[in-house]
Amino acid sequence: MDTTLAARVNRIKPSPTLAVTAKAASLRAAGEDVLSLAAGEPDFDTPEHIKEAAIRGLRDGHTKYTPVGGTPALKKAIIAKHAEDNALEYKPSQIIASVGGKQACYNVCQALLDAGDEVLIPAPYWVSYPDMALLADGTPRIIETTAEQRFKMTPESLEAAITPASRLLFLNSPSNPSGMAYSKEELAALGEVLRRHPRIVIASDDMYEKILWGDAPFANIINACPDLYERTVVIHAVSKTYSMTGWRLGWSAGPEWLITAMANIQSQSTSNPTSIAQDAAIAALTGDQSCVEEMRAAFKTRHDKLVAGLAALPGVECNPGDGTFYAFPDFSDAMQAAGFDDDVAYANHILDEAKVALVPGSAFGAPGCMRLSFATAQDVLDAAVERLGTLLRQ
Repeated sequence: MDTTLAARVNRIKPSPTLAVTAKAASLRAAGEDVLSLAAGEPDFDTPEHIKEAAIRGLRDGHTKYTPVGGTPALKKAIIAKHAEDNALEYKPSQIIASVGGKQACYNVCQALLDAGDEVLIPAPYWVSYPDMALLADGTPRIIETTAEQRFKMTPESLEAAITPASRLLFLNSPSNPSGMAYSKEELAALGEVLRRHPRIVIASDDMYEKILWGDAPFANIINACPDLYERTVVIHAVSKTYSMTGWRLGWSAGPEWLITAMANIQSQSTSNPTSIAQDAAIAALTGDQSCVEEMRAAFKTRHDKLVAGLAALPGVECNPGDGTFYAFPDFSDAMQAAGFDDDVAYANHILDEAKVALVPGSAFGAPGCMRLSFATAQDVLDAAVERLGTLLRQ
């Protein structure tokens, strides 16, 4: 029997987040008291009015196929959301609902990239961007940033990374993993560069739009540069905003030529997203939004206390973020002091010795940092910082 797999399989690597989570679960199963700050999902339950909408959908028989890109009612809710929140106007033909924001990103790569096309990805980045590019025969081109830059690319670093092969730019703000958000002014400066390179399409990953507490209101690159509307696809989901990660419902809004191609690809993969998840998403987008503010306020409180605790640890530097539910401290000095030159090995050392699960920054293109999710109870966060302090002071 020939067990040879397709070459594309060898281009990708397993998710480091899932690997850390699995090891933490294994230790817990063995009776260890492990505190996991690895998983990237809200710890709140899905709000009741959203769950009730799904139950109504079941009872009303909404259990059949829907149009590939989502029901007319869902598209209407998505269009209304972007008009009200972002001052962006779309038609139904410019919207496609997908099985989570991850499929939306994947569809963009599959629809747009040919062999040799480069995908510009500022680091630190969400772990799936490079692998999605590779699966579509693209070439990830990483744009390095520093903590001093608040992990944000500059117009100069963007310009330096662009080549004639550049086709797609992923722009995630607020960012997973750094928590940093681009201001409208910073986006306008990046837009000045992008105008000179009309071949580049921008994928604006706005997943954490509502989990933001900086001084300035949320803005994406179209808000800053309206003339880039025809070159930008906005990617969003209900996962983070409404604590609906398991419902798997995201969407893309963008130019019709690209959305149509993405729908054709989706029609041959998953087809439509789950019918009752669409009903739930409509309720999320059109219903009472007080649940969103409650979660945002809780994340902000946790953020402030956690960042202060991390910054006080020996060998750790931690900038406050602008949003999301992640902190991204630099453990480089602590790692060096402990005799480690590899952050994966050091993360395993922390897990083994302190029983705290963190995700190494190399998974996000920023070796030496660690991503901590504060989507968990405050007492867990406090205990994790205490354990880290005990280990680092030894």
